[in-house]
Amino acid sequence: MLRLFVALPLPAEVRGRLAALSGGIPGAKWVPPENYHLTLRFIGEVEPWRAQEVDDALATIRARPFALSLRGLGTFERGGKISALWVGAERTEGLAFLQGKVETALQRAGLEPERRRFAPHVTLARTDKAAPEKLIAFVQAHNLFRAPPVMVESFTLYSSHLGKEQAVYVPEVEYALA
Repeated sequence: MLRLFVALPLPAEVRGRLAALSGGIPGAKWVPPENYHLTLRFIGEVEPWRAQEVDDALATIRARPFALSLRGLGTFERGGKISALWVGAERTEGLAFLQGKVETALQRAGLEPERRRFAPHVTLARTDKAAPEKLIAFVQAHNLFRAPPVMVESFTLYSSHLGKEQAVYVPEVEYALA
């Protein structure tokens, strides 16, 4: 079985800016900069034959390059606890179009529709063990964060290998936008 997701990789300059935000929250588990990405669609565990169908479906997508702007911080909650700290992505027509194309292609390949609403973001830390007041103060202190826009000219199918310390994300196929 392969654990897959579709995402936008981030250039080194943006990863560096995001990494500069890391730290200062006891109990937070910070995502390493090489794992920063913006998920377009989490796929999950699939058989190798299904992974080929996913690749074939994604290869048919046609979309234009677009500018991606990251700004602001926020949190996700699970079970009444803050579970993740993230930097948001501006919802642009180009991003929404590409994400919709990815979703449609994956459904055509036989995957179930995504139930969660698309919330474009880059996860900075897992925060299950961090004090909520520290997280809230961190978000307030850094909420004006902005990264210069970058041109998105491709998207990537990644495999995810869960490890003891962290997941390892391997870019499997890159799809160019034209």
